[in-house]
Amino acid sequence: MTKETKKTNNEEAEAIVTAVSKTESFIRNNKGLLYGILIAIVVIAAIYVGYDKLVSSPKKAEAMQQMFPAEEIFRSGDYEKALNGDGNILGFAQIIDNYGAKAGESVYLYAGICGLETGNYDQAISYLHKYNGKDPIMKARALACTGDAYVGLGDYAQAATYFEKAAGHADNMYAAKYLLKAGVTYEEIGNTAKALECYKAIKDNYPQSPEGYDIDKYISRIEVRK
Repeated sequence: MTKETKKTNNEEAEAIVTAVSKTESFIRNNKGLLYGILIAIVVIAAIYVGYDKLVSSPKKAEAMQQMFPAEEIFRSGDYEKALNGDGNILGFAQIIDNYGAKAGESVYLYAGICGLETGNYDQAISYLHKYNGKDPIMKARALACTGDAYVGLGDYAQAATYFEKAAGHADNMYAAKYLLKAGVTYEEIGNTAKALECYKAIKDNYPQSPEGYDIDKYISRIEVRK
């Protein structure tokens, strides 16, 4: 071992010893502060666990329990009652007001669809924008329903954008349905180039879908105008 190597090793050892000494000194001089921080961490953790066990979890269970009858009514097709309740059971709107998303993100999707089906398009859009589910098929449906709501408001440009977004989230046969909606909506505002792009995407990517079987007539309808 060379002198330089020994010197370097000695310097590193001295640096480690110095650092350890400083750390021990800091701990000795700040015991009260460190104990206080440790106690605070323990207390915060206990509060969090207690809140989750005594407040949050029961609230989630209660919210889920309230969802069941509303979902049954939704499946029966009574969208007004499913959204606003009937005085005996809570509708999705009241569940959102009382519990937020504690019953799950699907509450916003249900509420949005109810608003759409009852012609309350602004309300539908408001609920659907709050839906933040992770399932790509359900996310695509929420986007498509938002597009339908914008169609109801006569905002076809915005609607077409949402139909395309829906198609981008559903890389399956549902995508063809959303692309067809986008294409038809683009035609409504005279944007035949975008409409043709959507129709050709169906032909190229989803030829076996129900929309794919008839897509040539949509393509021809635009191409004969050129």
